[in-house]
Amino acid sequence: MTDWPNHLFDAMRACDVQQVAYVPDAGHQALIDACITETSMTTVPLTTEEEGIALLAGAWLGGQRGVLLMQSSGVGNCINMLSLTRTCRFPLAMFVTMRGQWHEFNPWQNPMGETAALALETAGVTTVDVSDPADVGAQARAALHRAFVGGGAVAVLLNQRLTPVKTFSGSGSGGSGE
Repeated sequence: MTDWPNHLFDAMRACDVQQVAYVPDAGHQALIDACITETSMTTVPLTTEEEGIALLAGAWLGGQRGVLLMQSSGVGNCINMLSLTRTCRFPLAMFVTMRGQWHEFNPWQNPMGETAALALETAGVTTVDVSDPADVGAQARAALHRAFVGGGAVAVLLNQRLTPVKTFSGSGSGGSGE
């Protein structure tokens, strides 16, 4: 694993992101920790991903930029709420750690991991798949620009190769199995 979470964090700071909504996720943990310690950002842990879309709509109406951090399994939870973004035309930037790809151990993750991009695109969200850690910062800056300057909804899909291999046991390089 490389320093991609720091590159993503730097892109968020450069684009004046002030609110970070997230569902706890081992793949995003380093980024979440950095956001929590950043005094210019307010972090909001969510119980479900679609809450983040409503939260970020409110942030935008209040003059703040925000992002939603989640895992691909949460994309399905957001589909109905994405109509809010499309109808009200507010920007939405999402960074999605993917599951159901390379080295997936949990078969329950496969269906949403395999269809997350299609589901998002069908809901009107532009998706960008990033599998090279060296591309994360540039793709994040481009996505944030597209959302906040272009007024669109965009999701950067962070390929499963970027995160540690997960296991049920939580031992070894696998992490917590989230």
